[in-house]
Amino acid sequence: MLSFSRSIAFSVLFKIWFGFSVVTFRGTAGDSLRHDEEEQCGDYEVYTTGMQTVDLGECRTRQDPTEDTFTVEDAVEAIGFGKFQWKLSILTGLSWMADAMEMMILSVISPQLHCEWMLPSWKVAMLTSVVFIGMMFSSTLWGNISDKYGRKVGLTMCMMWVLYYGFLSAFSPAYGWVMVLRGLVGFGIGGAPQSVTLYSEFLPRKSRATCIMLIQIFWALGAVFEVLLAIWIMPTMGWRWLLGLSTAPLVVFVIFCFWLPESPRFDVLSGNRENAMKTLRHIAADNGKTMPLGKLIANKQEERGRIRDLLTPQYRRTTLLLWFIWFANAFSYYGLVLLTTELFQAGDACGVITQGAKTEPKCNLECKYLTLDDYKDLLWTTLAEFPGLFVTLFLIDRIGRKKSMAMCFLMFSVCILPLYACVGRVALTVFIFIARAFITGGFQVAYVYTPEVYPTATRALGIGTCSGMARVGALLTPFVSQVLLKKSVYLTLSVYCIFCLLATGASMLLPIETTGLGLQESSRITAGQEEMKTGQMSNGSEASPTHTSYGSSYNS
Repeated sequence: MLSFSRSIAFSVLFKIWFGFSVVTFRGTAGDSLRHDEEEQCGDYEVYTTGMQTVDLGECRTRQDPTEDTFTVEDAVEAIGFGKFQWKLSILTGLSWMADAMEMMILSVISPQLHCEWMLPSWKVAMLTSVVFIGMMFSSTLWGNISDKYGRKVGLTMCMMWVLYYGFLSAFSPAYGWVMVLRGLVGFGIGGAPQSVTLYSEFLPRKSRATCIMLIQIFWALGAVFEVLLAIWIMPTMGWRWLLGLSTAPLVVFVIFCFWLPESPRFDVLSGNRENAMKTLRHIAADNGKTMPLGKLIANKQEERGRIRDLLTPQYRRTTLLLWFIWFANAFSYYGLVLLTTELFQAGDACGVITQGAKTEPKCNLECKYLTLDDYKDLLWTTLAEFPGLFVTLFLIDRIGRKKSMAMCFLMFSVCILPLYACVGRVALTVFIFIARAFITGGFQVAYVYTPEVYPTATRALGIGTCSGMARVGALLTPFVSQVLLKKSVYLTLSVYCIFCLLATGASMLLPIETTGLGLQESSRITAGQEEMKTGQMSNGSEASPTHTSYGSSYNS
């Protein structure tokens, strides 16, 4: 014991004299570090505060954990995935299901109103675009609300908004009313991506990508359910009943939203540590796990939800590339959804070209109601959402987020190329099925990557602005897939191919690969530091800028 004490004293004097950073000694079971009447000590820590002063810390006892600290990230990792996350998956999944149904309904009611009210093509396109105009203007707003007032507040408000105006739109007496009310529905749907923000902040690192990808199954279920509902409702009851019944998932969400917890990451960042601890204890109890010992700490950041924080040198390149990726993804995804209806009505791509060659003034008013065969083919292409999700789920943790997005965009372009030929209806259905599978997968990878790359203070706003750019793409795509298609199918297909090829390059140029990284709590923590921390934790050691630990024993 005396030799060990002399060694400590010698090391401290050595540090003071030469300025070397020998700062921590760890004892092991083999060291003589205990007395019969004294408490057991595990670590001896030396914290350096300058070249001339050294503070030798006292040993901490195992019976007094109050000096220990942990972050929300530590607590989430300790609690893991369990019963609580399953319930949260279902509730947030309902918001995704409602979002998908409100989007899918556009490709169903547009041909119906085109014929029923004898609308020209540009008015039909506006029925779709007005929804995306509302989403474009509101996405950033909902993100700002979620960053400033809470994820639960933002998500609940936008879902109630969609329920109210979605149900009212079923009673629209004329075209103008449909335009206004569907635009207001789009304004509310702009907040739906905040469900991913909330959901991701409760997930441990290892299961985050898998869980976010699997929750997208609710999107696919919503799209399929909408087509099945249309097959049942449209031939007998009409589009008004379809609009009203499509709000069913929102009714269930509103009934159970009282259970929805606030994100403990947001609570800690906004200074509500007691609420954060209460939520974490509830999750631990639900999952049958224990909380880490000690005090909950966090890097507090005064300002939240500022757009300029997304364009700082640290995030500027990532933000600009992500904006384009989301734009191209939505532009291509919704373009393909709308293109599917147009191509099926024509029978094949050549049919669209033939229609575009007509010169009679009335051709702009010609319409075709969707037949049962059209609905069946629409259902088959909608089912492509599922294999797209499962293929991407298999790849995302194996080749990384960036390569997964790039591959999805590239394969979408490859599947569009055969449509340049006059393929028949069966081949058309197959190629659209595969193309939709990949563009769906790319969209879901973007939803995984985006919340991982931004810190808690701007995570909701980051997703909101990206979603806003996606809505710009969705706003423009009806004029390509429904208007330009009447003029030239080749030019229409070329536009989608070019944008997806550009998005392939943008995905590979993203500066950060987030696979395996924890969620950032503060913008002061860079991705490199987080990656270093992750690597050190995986190696069984942990270091910080102020002190270093050595796991080897110091023999007397």
